[in-house]
Amino acid sequence: MIRVDDLQLFVRTAQSGSLSAAARLLDVSPAVASAALKRLEQQLDVRLFARSTRSLRLTAEGELYLGHARQALQSLEDGRLQLAGSKAEISGPLQLAAPSDFGRNTLLPWLDEFQQAHPRLQLRLLLGDRLSDLFREPVDIALRYGAPEDSSLVALPVAPENRRVLCAAPAYLARHGEPQTLEALAEHNCLLYMLGGRLHEHWRFQDGRREQGLTVTGDRSSDDADVVRRWAVAGRGLVYKSWLDVAGDVQAGRLKVLLPHWRGEATPLNLICAHRAQLSRPLHLLRAFVQVRCAELLARAPWPA
Repeated sequence: MIRVDDLQLFVRTAQSGSLSAAARLLDVSPAVASAALKRLEQQLDVRLFARSTRSLRLTAEGELYLGHARQALQSLEDGRLQLAGSKAEISGPLQLAAPSDFGRNTLLPWLDEFQQAHPRLQLRLLLGDRLSDLFREPVDIALRYGAPEDSSLVALPVAPENRRVLCAAPAYLARHGEPQTLEALAEHNCLLYMLGGRLHEHWRFQDGRREQGLTVTGDRSSDDADVVRRWAVAGRGLVYKSWLDVAGDVQAGRLKVLLPHWRGEATPLNLICAHRAQLSRPLHLLRAFVQVRCAELLARAPWPA
């Protein structure tokens, strides 16, 4: 019988491209991780990864099995959440801060679904890209991209595999053409985001072991990430956004991912709080719920495995 922890190790290894990185994420030793992968391959009677001293990549059989493994793990998590939700009713206020774009366009319908499952819960949602002062402001937790600068804060992973993607609206591409190389971005209008007065004009990409960064320019910038996304959907230029922010637009055809063979900058989504004592049952349930929904979007991510 295939073990759940072996499936988890396989999926994490495929996502990170490294067996040692997957072992760290799952808090097991490299020897235990290697044994788990070998055990799974023996049970399936296939090689899931092609290994060398410097690289690890999925075989054709591994690519095929990865989707089934993800679906199996997601189904188990969905069942666990349903059981957890049925054991005890949660109630009372839950105060949450979230990024403007992710909050409005991705998280909002998820929260509707979560509150329908827990009707006695009272949600208070604060949207904005500035990191809330969790010691002073009336916020229980915050969902934020990247690790917090304040090392005293507690950060729990929600979507650690999330990355940025380069995309544009079909209308913009029809007028200006589709860039075929990163160097061609110099010929395009790039929509820029500001945070804390700092303009994020340096975009970084990775192709295997090679990393390339470039400084881009454009005629529009905003400190509201949702505004930048809306400009892109309206065909005003190219945008470099978190996949979780634009996955819905890509799936609906409002945006198209460009140069998908280049992996964008890692943009992990974390749940942040001031103290572990704040991690109440409602917060644990919400985190697990959002993790499952993020995993569904990341399963359709465009970058190479």
